[in-house]
Amino acid sequence: MTHASAASPFATYDDVQAHLDRLGMFHMDLGLGRMERVLDALSLAAPPFAVAQVVGTNGKGSTSTFLAAIGTAHGLRTGLYTSPHFVTPRERIRIDGAMLAASQWPVLANRIMAAGGDALTYFEFLTVLGLLAFREAGVQLAVLEAGLGGAHDATTAVAADVVCVTPIGLDHQNVLGATIAAIAADKAGALRPGVPAVTAPQPSDAMNELRTAADACGATLHEADDVARLPAKAELGLAGPHQRINALLALAAWTTLAKANEWESHEDAVRQGLSEAWIPGRLQWVERPAAEPYGADGADGADAPKAPEVPEMSDMPPLPARLVIDGAHNAHGLAALRAALADQCARPAVVIFSCLADKDLVAVAEEVRRLAGDAPVLVPTIRDNARAARGEDLAALLGPAARAVPDMAAALAEATALAPQGPVLLCGSLYLLGEFFTLRPDCLESRGAGGTCEVPVNSPEASPHGSPAASPDANPGVHPDTHPDDAPETPHGPPHSGN
Repeated sequence: MTHASAASPFATYDDVQAHLDRLGMFHMDLGLGRMERVLDALSLAAPPFAVAQVVGTNGKGSTSTFLAAIGTAHGLRTGLYTSPHFVTPRERIRIDGAMLAASQWPVLANRIMAAGGDALTYFEFLTVLGLLAFREAGVQLAVLEAGLGGAHDATTAVAADVVCVTPIGLDHQNVLGATIAAIAADKAGALRPGVPAVTAPQPSDAMNELRTAADACGATLHEADDVARLPAKAELGLAGPHQRINALLALAAWTTLAKANEWESHEDAVRQGLSEAWIPGRLQWVERPAAEPYGADGADGADAPKAPEVPEMSDMPPLPARLVIDGAHNAHGLAALRAALADQCARPAVVIFSCLADKDLVAVAEEVRRLAGDAPVLVPTIRDNARAARGEDLAALLGPAARAVPDMAAALAEATALAPQGPVLLCGSLYLLGEFFTLRPDCLESRGAGGTCEVPVNSPEASPHGSPAASPDANPGVHPDTHPDDAPETPHGPPHSGN
């Protein structure tokens, strides 16, 4: 058994968690000096594995997940570092898809402290721990999702072999700048001399900043569709039209890395990786467990079957029959979510939404209203988060259909009472989603079937025994009178992808 001491302060995973809590998740101290000193002390400034850094506004987590899955499908030992987490920091560090064992955390954390890690911030400490874990595990490829920006992000302190730039939009303006150009300039700070970079489609102001930065530092910058093409009819493990942008960017990065490292690349492995990629909170459908009671009062209606009480769920808030969860939290991401739901012919009966106060709340409110239509919007204040917007303030911006509720548990209870069959849409900050998954950890890995558009009976694609699209047995929340061609308009410029 490991014992804590002055030289080795961490004996258990809980000790490391307590240290992270003391550091504070949201404490920022811009500058790469601390990271560079610790990485040098651990000989990690230039790791013995290929590194892909993923920066941008929307789609970083999804792109990172696609790229790691492609690497794993090709037989490479692959590390994945993402943020934030939903329930436990262990979610941030994965090797071949599995979370790093809790027993490894104190061992690695003690080595970081011995290398001067006591000066690191929360995100910096976890970034170093991930890199150290990847080296100890012998990974061949590590995918690092940046936390905020690019120029001063902890992931920029480590050498990279390719930089991926996901769609850039307005977010974190109080830190990165008030305009698309300013935000893009900060993210372009991740570009390195002689290191290839691939980018998703960008607004013209963002692309100009990326090209200027690439020229200035001697990086090569290519648009993803100039480097790779998705295989025909490729199936993606993450739903929504916007995910094709993320998948193509990941494939472009893989193609770049494979060529540089002389790795073989096979279409069947690419297809496998794209189809197996999955991360919670991205157009994630949750179906209420069959044994769980129906709604807060135990019944959906007079004729609904009554399931037996399940003791282990007695302290969990109730769920509607169908719940869809997405981390869209800025105007661009919410527009992409709206289009993705239209693609599945799904309309929310109730929306639960909240976000941090550092967003363009007027633009966000407009997108939430378009997303909700005439559905009620329940707005909890995100708990234990100094950056959270007040539910009352958001509800006032959202208009008469919105109502502030005390917390996530109250929002779930009310949404389930209003629409026991669903679908209920839970969207907004990833920290809001983390609050949900903390209340309902049983849903973290849930992969329910999404909505589907009914094929008209007289369509050539319809089964000879097909039933009318408007059948009373139609899937709850799936509306046959909505078609992907009726997807709502999105802001001018390139498509944007949720994280």
